[in-house]
Amino acid sequence: MTMEFTLSGRYGALGLGGCYAPETLMQPLLELEAAFVAAMGDPGFLRELKEELRTFVGRPTALTSAPRLARELGLHALYLKREDLAHTGAHKINNALGQALLARRMGKREVIAETGAGQHGVACAAACARLGLSCTVYMGEVDMARQAPNVARMRLFGAEVVPVMAGQRTLKEAVNEALRTWAGRCDRAHYILGSALGPHPFPLIVRSFQSVIGEEARSQVLEACGELPEVVVACAGGGSNGLGLMVPFREDKVRLVAVEAGGHGPATGEHAARVGGGRVGVLHGCKSLLLQDEHGWTAGTASISAGLDYPSLGPELAALCLEGRVEALRASDAEALEGARRLCRAEGILPALESSHGLAVLGRLGARTVLAGLSGRGDKDLSTYQAALGA
Repeated sequence: MTMEFTLSGRYGALGLGGCYAPETLMQPLLELEAAFVAAMGDPGFLRELKEELRTFVGRPTALTSAPRLARELGLHALYLKREDLAHTGAHKINNALGQALLARRMGKREVIAETGAGQHGVACAAACARLGLSCTVYMGEVDMARQAPNVARMRLFGAEVVPVMAGQRTLKEAVNEALRTWAGRCDRAHYILGSALGPHPFPLIVRSFQSVIGEEARSQVLEACGELPEVVVACAGGGSNGLGLMVPFREDKVRLVAVEAGGHGPATGEHAARVGGGRVGVLHGCKSLLLQDEHGWTAGTASISAGLDYPSLGPELAALCLEGRVEALRASDAEALEGARRLCRAEGILPALESSHGLAVLGRLGARTVLAGLSGRGDKDLSTYQAALGA
């Protein structure tokens, strides 16, 4: 019997997304979609996921008012959605746990993952340890050097961390290697993709498991001040954190802002800002905004943040940006560092470098009330902060 996708996996007028995968992966992707649809309709699966999110991850995460930083930036009120307080230190655990439960439901005892900043790798390693699954994580050699604490954490959780030494030796190459490995082991292994990109159904799966962030935040901010904020802002690498926070506000009269990595310059290869700087192309199984050179080859990227150092943007978030529902801004490396320094001094919270990009634009939003997503904590980036800020 021939299976077909039950959901289109396409976003926006340009039909971003889709499933541009080799023939060897088509059947596993079809089976994955069927398993995901069945799981999300199964009260037992949803009950177990909710309980694990509560007792293992620590959800709901806090909504923290930041009055001192708000006054410094000229805001009436600033609220921080604290994914840095989730188990393993970032939002990545929401999706990793959901997909690990899905893998076990499918009878897959091995997990393959990729990671850039290391938080997704740590989350996968922790989720697999929790559920008794083996875990192999591919990570670019450059990222392994700048995120050494997370490499150690993955190994302590029992994961095998495989260095990738091709190309720029960062996230793009790690995804390449993870997909290549999965193609040869898809009969017994599940690939937990960490960002809201890749071939359908991965963007849908990741966004669905991460939407808990915005669902909680929306209820929390209404309870805290009786109304919705004027602006919801989040950093955007692949898009899992941004979509997770913003999608539950999509139908509200709220400005949604995604902040990309402006790197250290405007030229190709000096940043990782896809909106405005990219063109529609295909990478890692989906059509989206992609940084390309004059010949159409995937361009190099640069960012002080390993988690934002990726040449493409998730297709759903890219479509929301192109249609104007989400406003795309960029923050440079220097601005991100300053955003982190301000939060540390004003509120005693050390953010991840990824989150710091969102913090960097707070003073230029022209708003009175803002909800900002803190995607993760900055312990993993401490050596970078020390080198750059002399802390």
